[in-house]
Order: sequence, then structure tokens, then C-alpha cells
Amino acid sequence: MSDTLPYRSDEKICVIVPTIREYECMEAYIENARAHGFDTDRLFVLLVTEDFCDTDEMEAMLDSLDVDGAVYDGSRREEWYDDQDISEYAHVVPAASHAETSFGLLYMWANPRFEYGIFIDDDTLPHDDEDFFGQHMRNLGFEGEIERVRSDTNWVNVLYQNAEEHGLYPRGYPYSAMNETVRTDTTHLSQGSVVASQGLWTNVPDLDAVRILMDGDLQGQAQTSTTADDFNGDFVAARNNYLTVCSMNLAFRREVIPAFYQLPMDDNDWEVGRFDDIWSGVFLKRACDLLGKRIYNGAPLCAHNKAPRSTFDDLHNEVAGLELNEHLWEVIDDAGEDADSYAAVFDAMADRLASDSFEQYRNGAFFTHVGEYMHDWLDCLDAIKRAPVPADD
Repeated sequence: MSDTLPYRSDEKICVIVPTIREYECMEAYIENARAHGFDTDRLFVLLVTEDFCDTDEMEAMLDSLDVDGAVYDGSRREEWYDDQDISEYAHVVPAASHAETSFGLLYMWANPRFEYGIFIDDDTLPHDDEDFFGQHMRNLGFEGEIERVRSDTNWVNVLYQNAEEHGLYPRGYPYSAMNETVRTDTTHLSQGSVVASQGLWTNVPDLDAVRILMDGDLQGQAQTSTTADDFNGDFVAARNNYLTVCSMNLAFRREVIPAFYQLPMDDNDWEVGRFDDIWSGVFLKRACDLLGKRIYNGAPLCAHNKAPRSTFDDLHNEVAGLELNEHLWEVIDDAGEDADSYAAVFDAMADRLASDSFEQYRNGAFFTHVGEYMHDWLDCLDAIKRAPVPADD
């Protein structure tokens, strides 16, 4: 296992896995790639972990899988920040938080050969009958007709296809946008317009704690599960319609990184957590709508095998931000109208959040905090030293 990229003419994919427990899930993903003929030389597996984890075992696993990659615990991340001369921005990646996926984005930004990234959560597994990596790459290169979904509340439930049967809304979907009227038609996507591919999930649905409690589950999971039969085709959300973006199974182009910061959760004065990927998805969708880009949703599915834990613990981590989640999209919905880049859109949304007090909301000052960190994110990207790209042999 080497931290040095084997530079070649193929575009490299950085597979970013935040993990403290089930890092062995990567064995199944690499096996899936080889079973479907996907070139694993394109993959670089970045395990983002903590100092209390056994990094030697993680490195040994990558060696045994014969894939390139690296393991970054907290101490090694600090060394990387020092090497990049960006230690003053280390705070943009919160400690001991799922939002440490943002470190993977910084790592990608410093390595120009990473044209694509993929987020994988360690409590997931690929479906054997689906070409996980290949399907994500095909989605990002998609050109043609696809279903387009919109609603009268300007929000799309990514589980809409069988919602009349299971009644589920995913984590981060505003409560005020429920009971929507859904309309579908088709649209044509041009080559290069898809910048993110969100794979959905079977088994344990990605719900917030309130919805899990309503489903009668005290173990943090949900009594209602999803199967492959609940998904009957791929789709995009219409312009000016938002959707939840979950980072457990998500591929993206490097170009979106300036507008795809995974927000600073958990380690903050307001104890707001669990909305890092959700809010980053709101910002990315706004940027996509302004720049003529798309987020593709559907395949490849993954099995979400969430470990049992107290639903009330998740509720504690979410409740401080529930009201803010209802209003974030409204706050930034008209920001950046004249922007012509991801960074410019993100900067305009950051301005909107950082410049107001939001005293009307419980914990409204957290919006201001997020806006300030968004500005720091853009400054950090500007400060990163780009690794030289060697010529191909």
C-alpha cells in the first residue's frame, strides 16, 4: 500500500471512507469492482480515521487488496496541514465527526490527477449484481433522456417512487415540505452536465431520529426498511427544487469541491450535528441550478447496515439544528444569481449566512458560524499547494 499515486493517463478516483469501525467494508467494494471488470488501478482509497484506531491494520488491509491508498488519523492530518502550510485552516474539518469527509475533499484538491471522488460510509455494502464504481462513472458521463421530478413545495423526496407504500422521507427533508404534490416528466441531459451521482440505499433507510421514533424504533434504525423494489428508475430533481444529498454512496467531479464543503457539525457551541452532507447538498443543488449542472440519483444501490444505537442519542445530535434545517434553503435560495463558478456561488451563499444574525431562529447564530466557515473553506482551497502532475510515461 502506497501513499504515492501511480500516475497514469487514466483519470484517478479518490474513494473517501470515514471510518472508525467497519473499514473492512472496502474488501466487498474492491471485490465488486473486480467482479464487474472495473479497473481498480484507477482507485485510490483514502481512509479518514482517528488516533485511537488501528491504522496499521487498515494499511495492511489496503496492501492485501492490492489497491493504492492512504490512512489518515488525526495526527497525520495535522502533519498534512503543516506540509500544505494551511494549519490556520485546520478548523474547517471538525474533529471526530462524519464531516471529516471534508479532509478527503482537501486531499483531492491538492492532487490534480483526482478527477473524481466517491464517498462511501463504512456501514454500507455494494449490491453484488450492480457494478458499483462503473455505474457511478457512467452516471457522471450520462447523456440522454431521464426522468425529472418536481413538487409544489420545491423539494423532491428521493424515496418518492414508492412513497405511497412506505411513507418514508429521508434525513434532512424539511417537515414543512411534506405532503407534497409530485410531478414527473422527462428531460435531456447533455454530456458533462452531471457533476454528482447519488446512489440510494436498501435495508435501513437514511432517516432522522424523529422519523425513526415515529416508525416505532428505539435502536436508531427504523422498522420500515427499503428494498430494490422500492426504486424503479433513475432521476434528477428539477431546477429550483431541492433534494437531500446523503454522502454514504455518492460520486462527484472534482470541479464541485469549492461548493461541496461538508459543513462543520458536532464540534460547535450550539451542538448542531448530523446535517453536514444534507446542507452541503442544498448548497451544491443551488450551484448546479445556477451553472446548468445536474445531480443524478438512483443506481448504484448500496445496502445500508446501520448498527443499532440509541435513537435518542441521534435525536440529541439533531434537535439543535432541526429548525435551522427548515429554513436554510430559503435563506440561500436567491443567492449568487450572477455567479459564474462554484466558488462564486458558494461565496455568495456564505455572504448571505455570515452577514445576518438570524435571531428569529433557535440557534440562529449557527448559520452565521457556518457562513464564516464557508469563507474559510474557500480561502483554504486557495491556499493549498497543488502537487505537480508528472508527465505520463
